Amino acid sequence: MRACIGKLYSRAVTARILHTVVIATTNRGKLEELRALLEGLPIEVRTLAEVGAGPDKLTIVEDGATFEENAIKKARAVAEATMALTIADDSGLEVDVLGGAPGVRSARFAGADATDEENLAKLLREAPAGSALAYVCAIAYVDGGEERLFEGRCTGTLAAEPRGDGGFGYDPAFLPDDLADDRTMAELAPEEKDAISHRGRAAHALLRWLAGERERERGSGRLASAD
Repeated sequence: MRACIGKLYSRAVTARILHTVVIATTNRGKLEELRALLEGLPIEVRTLAEVGAGPDKLTIVEDGATFEENAIKKARAVAEATMALTIADDSGLEVDVLGGAPGVRSARFAGADATDEENLAKLLREAPAGSALAYVCAIAYVDGGEERLFEGRCTGTLAAEPRGDGGFGYDPAFLPDDLADDRTMAELAPEEKDAISHRGRAAHALLRWLAGERERERGSGRLASAD
């Protein structure tokens, strides 16, 4: 999927190079996945720390009721502070038997400073194996007055116990519906995970929109052909 996204973007947006894109997250796992998904594109990806907008400089309270609200809030705040095109992600896990929890509180399920291991342990205590799950990701794109939201979902079931060393968060106990085998998200190679994950799907939607924007600009005569 990474190669597909890069090829799509490079072909359709070559004449509209995005010199700098700030990824508005301090979560190392999310940052690494988004960097990988954007790899090979004609852009320079910058972190919050690299543009002087880290948590010691810019405080953003994620108090939205939905992933979309939190994502757009983060993207707007960072774009305003840095004057750069910004991509922000908010994502988490929804569990049917828990009424959609932990949802937007996925990173704080076991407490404000909970680790991934503590959050996962609480989930396994409160939800039985085989419970229906959904990973949800909202990616917000803010570039001046242009704002867009993109969503990706990946459904699955809860494993009886954690397995695998890859990924992060709830990945060791997430059995994706997209696979015919019994591997958890944490047992997948990065490329396999990107192809089916909530974040990969949201990123793909973002890149398809950018490609469409470029084609519309070309059709209107506002963008010279790069062919």
